[in-house]
Amino acid sequence: MTAVAVVTGGGSGIGRAAAVALAAAGFTVVVAGRRLGPLEGTVAEAGADVHAFLCDVTDPESVEALFNEVAARFGRLDVLFNNAGIGAPAVPFEELGLDRWRAVMDTNVTGAFLCTQAAFRIMKRQSPRGGRIINNGSISAAVPRPLSAPYTASKHAITGLTKSTALDGRAFDIACGQIDIGNASTALTQAMETTGALQADGRVALEPTFDVAHAARAVVYMATLPLDANVQFMTVMATKMPFIGRG
Repeated sequence: MTAVAVVTGGGSGIGRAAAVALAAAGFTVVVAGRRLGPLEGTVAEAGADVHAFLCDVTDPESVEALFNEVAARFGRLDVLFNNAGIGAPAVPFEELGLDRWRAVMDTNVTGAFLCTQAAFRIMKRQSPRGGRIINNGSISAAVPRPLSAPYTASKHAITGLTKSTALDGRAFDIACGQIDIGNASTALTQAMETTGALQADGRVALEPTFDVAHAARAVVYMATLPLDANVQFMTVMATKMPFIGRG
């Protein structure tokens, strides 16, 4: 029986890399996102059993439709990688608009909650019972960057969701862990190596990145563990980036 994985935000960056790696590891992979073009790009790159589904994780009806379709087409769900997420402009705290705050929270926190809830419903009733949920946190779940209150707060919330999901899933053979990634090389981090990133002391400094494939391999490792073992938290980061001792 082929294991089935859902990857939200699967059209680019870490989500695309994880989907490609999961497909290479033998999973049937569903990549979900709001834009079909990038999702189809992931399908083309994977060249394997990968399927694109439109889904807005902030919309309960859209999330319900996605997971209902997964259950109907594939019969089960073994892994959910809650990867969809956004940030907000780096502006002074007092200038941050409430609409931007809400957009980050709706996507990063409420979206992960809705997808986790839908996955729970499938994983509890399927046979064999259970499954695994992997949340994409961030090193910002431990240490913030300057001018990043919405994103940082959302990733701290993800840590709480991870712990609660792990606890509430125990009785149903549902494992939950979190991967915190720092400076994986994607379109979002290219500027770190070219123009630099704002540091806690006000400087703008260049920062190293690492191949996103290493983050994807870590997701596959977590996803392929037996359900009696779990990686609760894992940090994968560029070795020389400013994290330990940041600030």
